[in-house]
Amino acid sequence: MSELNYRGGGEMMRRGRVEVICGSMFSGKTEELIRRMRRAQFARQHVQIFKPSIDVRYSEEEVVSHEGNSIMSTPVDSSQSILLLTGDSDVVGIDEAQFFDAGIVSVCNELAQRGIRVIVAGLDLDFKGVPFGPMPQLLAIADDVTKVHAICVRCGSLAYVSHRIVEGERQVMLGETKEYEPLCRECYAEACRTQRDEPQQQALF
Repeated sequence: MSELNYRGGGEMMRRGRVEVICGSMFSGKTEELIRRMRRAQFARQHVQIFKPSIDVRYSEEEVVSHEGNSIMSTPVDSSQSILLLTGDSDVVGIDEAQFFDAGIVSVCNELAQRGIRVIVAGLDLDFKGVPFGPMPQLLAIADDVTKVHAICVRCGSLAYVSHRIVEGERQVMLGETKEYEPLCRECYAEACRTQRDEPQQQALF
């Protein structure tokens, strides 16, 4: 439930907060977001969920986890749309936050100042292991951070980054298991070395 506090005279007010769920692909970020939103619904709180409109991998209007669980959402093109569309909500969920513009940070702060519990899920690193979009700033302002981990598909350790296994240098490339694999730090470094060596080896033949 949203935290409650009392003003002078006994008037009740909500205490807003920002919670960030981060990790690599296939780590369960969206699953955890859905779980928290469902709990809020069970508590009879008014919830709203937003996602970037470019993410249509599973559904245009639902947030869907890799495990197949889903919850209805509102696709938006910009962070400011979240402010405009947020009604009298107790809890606001935001999925795939790395795809939003930098304004998502001030949006989350504004919602929390209104007394809303904001739950954000997103990739903390891109496929090159570089902090992704506004995620570093969101992590900095968060009241609570949950780092979740996938399993490295090569050695079974905790995954560190989502390694892209298809060609392409664009930072934003939607995909699933055919395009990405979760790797630990050591296996990711080895994969990068292999990719660098392949063009040199091909040039010898």
